[in-house]
Amino acid sequence: MKTRRLTALIAVLLGLVVLGFVLGGIPQTGTAPPADGRAASSGSATASRAPAPGPVPSSGVANPSRLPEINASSLPPEARRVLALIARGGPYPYSRDNVTFKNLERILPRKASGYYREFTVPTPGVTSRGARRIVTGATGEKYYTADHYESFKFIVEGK
Repeated sequence: MKTRRLTALIAVLLGLVVLGFVLGGIPQTGTAPPADGRAASSGSATASRAPAPGPVPSSGVANPSRLPEINASSLPPEARRVLALIARGGPYPYSRDNVTFKNLERILPRKASGYYREFTVPTPGVTSRGARRIVTGATGEKYYTADHYESFKFIVEGK
């Protein structure tokens, strides 16, 4: 009887893992995007892949903080891909992308609840979401953190 229960439990857990991959909640790592930088047209896991990094359109947003600045072109390629996804409005590969960032650390300028949104920047070789994020403000400003909100840099786009 215990063997049947254990087998059923394993089958259910395996089914949940497969469902997670199918729904895109668990991104597949180590898979290169198509060479042309566009998302695949099939319903596969690569369908939500971001385009290859390239020029980021200028947002024209001045740095509203006293945080150091970083040119978008100096960001890691994965962060530039996320900026391109944000500019397109998605789709985002992580279920926790485009959710409210609460600014609990109070490093970014204080704003009303819901003002900031966060997006995962994948880290090569890391199977979880990792520590890197881009946080956007409602008026277009963008910040990069490589250390899970311990520090931020204001992203200067278009340079």
